[in-house]
Amino acid sequence: MPTLHIEHPIKDFATWKSAFDRFASQRADAGVRHYRVQQPVDDPAYVVVDLDFDDVAGAERFLAFLRTRVWSSSENAPALAGAPRTRILQTADEG
Repeated sequence: MPTLHIEHPIKDFATWKSAFDRFASQRADAGVRHYRVQQPVDDPAYVVVDLDFDDVAGAERFLAFLRTRVWSSSENAPALAGAPRTRILQTADEG
């Protein structure tokens, strides 16, 4: 199952989470099967998000949506405090 891995600094978690929640229907429509939001234990101003998809093409399309419609707008991404780093990952092994 491909995962769109995203990480970036944020201004504050509550503002970021509110913006993230506003895009729940877009995530569902794009085929996100499951998501995880994590924060480093030593950095509350940073988030790591994993979005699971059925296929790589879906992850690529949603990444394009994020770049053009979400992260490019301070209204849509009010807590973004730096450029997101992204990767599309494929599970190679798990236990």
